[in-house]
Amino acid sequence: MSSRSEHVSAGQVADQPAAGLPLPDAVLWDMDGTLVDTEPYWIAAEHELVAEHGGTWTHDQALQLVGNPLEVSAGVLRDAGVDLPVPEIVERLLTRVTAQVRDDVPWRPGARDLLDMLGGAGVRCALVTMSYAVLAEAVTAHVPGAFAVLVTGDQVERGKPDPEPYLVAARRLGVAAEDCVAIEDSPAGISSALAAGARTLGVEAVLPVEPRAGLSRARTLADVDLELLRRLAAGDVLDLV
Repeated sequence: MSSRSEHVSAGQVADQPAAGLPLPDAVLWDMDGTLVDTEPYWIAAEHELVAEHGGTWTHDQALQLVGNPLEVSAGVLRDAGVDLPVPEIVERLLTRVTAQVRDDVPWRPGARDLLDMLGGAGVRCALVTMSYAVLAEAVTAHVPGAFAVLVTGDQVERGKPDPEPYLVAARRLGVAAEDCVAIEDSPAGISSALAAGARTLGVEAVLPVEPRAGLSRARTLADVDLELLRRLAAGDVLDLV
């Protein structure tokens, strides 16, 4: 695919037909905060666990964990007073959040519509998340067949912001990362996707998506369609915020 890089404003997008451009070989989705609005579930679980052990946990501290590998987050929680081994902290958090997701999946605005569009166009999707397989499978069970590949935090040696998760996803799909579009919300996830070489789209959730070289931005997944994905795959850098 083309490697050209061009900054295109929101007003220009509609003026430049993209129908003749190829779609990305795949779309690589982050999960928490991008596909589903589960960050409040994680933050609540952290607050409960720290309080149970007599510690204090602020919202600002919780925001520092967004997008991190679970073992890293568990280590921070230990430092905040949770007197449990790291694997047990991870298990407690996962169990709490997975139970909530099984009751109710809080899809991000536009996520289901975009998944349907991609499926109809024959574009394969991968889920690339630092959550573990048990939670990813609970989410994807609600959209059977939507994801050809799941890459989870318990399947990689180096989590985000390292590029490994996105490189693993591309390899499992049999494509090059640079021929894919990655959709992310967190600084760690964006760093991971960009380092892997994927065309990266940042969509804000609980943390601001700051401008970066090579990063496209959108306010919401409801603003993302096949035309926009064609442009990203062609190398355009779009800022729609």
